[in-house]
Amino acid sequence: MTKLFAIYGASGCGRSLMPVARQQLTREKSMFEIVFIDDALTEFDVVNGHRAMNYSAFLNESASEKYVQIAIANSRVRQKIANRLELDGIQLWSICADNVILMDEVKIAEGSALSPFVTITSNIKIGKCFHANLYSYVEHDCVIGDFVTFAPGVKCNGNIHIHDHAYIGTGAMIKQGTPDQPLVIGKGAIIGMGAVVTKSVPAGVTVVGNPARIVTKK
Repeated sequence: MTKLFAIYGASGCGRSLMPVARQQLTREKSMFEIVFIDDALTEFDVVNGHRAMNYSAFLNESASEKYVQIAIANSRVRQKIANRLELDGIQLWSICADNVILMDEVKIAEGSALSPFVTITSNIKIGKCFHANLYSYVEHDCVIGDFVTFAPGVKCNGNIHIHDHAYIGTGAMIKQGTPDQPLVIGKGAIIGMGAVVTKSVPAGVTVVGNPARIVTKK
């Protein structure tokens, strides 16, 4: 019986990852079908040439094994879906574009999505359901938590610790830390588009600008 792979989310993020997923499975020479899961659907549809269905319909599909990539930008929703998949015995699926560069001693947990032109250098540990969009990079000796999102063009330099659910906006640059004092991006922090982060960012705050400063409410 064919393995069934799914992209959870048929919006922009999911549609962008589908060609990457097809290339990966073709490279692995697996017998496969890839579908979209979209909970807004009440019946079957077709999106960019692939069957699309809601999660209940996906569970009812007959397959020897099922794998899901969660292509949802909101990290809290990603976590909720990941928990549901675990309860239902569905395996998280990691996607990696053909031209992604992975160097030495890189450990990435399940469910990651590495888009084209992403570079992950050496001695790096990354948690589950990490999203790295086009042209992002992670330099040496970084530790990244679960459900972290990099928008396109993120520059994450060496000796940086990024905690769970942080969101790093398009084109943001994070200054390199040191081995004895890593630069820390706190849990759930948001780094704005184009921000230049020169010092650690507390949990739960939003920073913008160059140098990046915490956005304060009026």
